[in-house]
Formats: sequence, C-alpha cells, structure tokens
Amino acid sequence: MADVSGYASPTAVAGADAGAGADVGAGADAGAEAGAVVVGASVTVRYFAAAADAAGRLEETLPALATVGALRAELVAKYGDPMARVLASGSFLVDGVVSRDDSRTLGLRVDVLPPFAGG
Repeated sequence: MADVSGYASPTAVAGADAGAGADVGAGADAGAEAGAVVVGASVTVRYFAAAADAAGRLEETLPALATVGALRAELVAKYGDPMARVLASGSFLVDGVVSRDDSRTLGLRVDVLPPFAGG
C-alpha cells in the first residue's frame, strides 16, 4: 500500500494552479483520435487514497493520451481490477476541473480521485 499521509488534498492542489495560465489542451492534440499517444508529450498522473493503493504509487508521468477515456483504459490495463474498481465510481481532475466524461481532452496533469464520502 502507498503511504498517502501528509499529501495535499486534491481540492487544495486544484486551487493552487487555478489561473496560472495552464493550457487545458496543451498535453493533447485536439484532433488526435481517442487513445492516441501524442508524440513528445507527457501527462503527470497523481493518485489519491484508494487510487494510490491500486497504483502502488502517488504519482507518475505517462506518455500523453488524448482523452480521459484513453487514460482510463491505460490505467485499467496497467493496474488491473483494483484500479478498475476505483475508476468505476471515482473521477478525474483534469488541470483542476473534475471530469467523468471519457471524451474530455487531457491536459498536463490529471489527478485520479476515488469516490468521496460526504457528510
């Protein structure tokens, strides 16, 4: 299991870069086919809580994929059923914007968020 203690919350991290000039589509070619790797580009993927446990790490850099759906497929292929369970009800934070839309274009950074219990 990955130790995620002391790691900044996704909402705190999301607010840190808001308005910092990040180009949401910078990591992917808008005309790229879903699942296509964008040559020479990469995406930073950060994992939180159960997603970090499933991946066995807090962060990694992957070749940039065009969409959330392509990233979802890549993560399930790479990490198997534990990640599939997290992604079934979790969401992605793409450059500070929450998304569950598989057609959403990826940017430079994606946070993989497990489902959260509210109160």
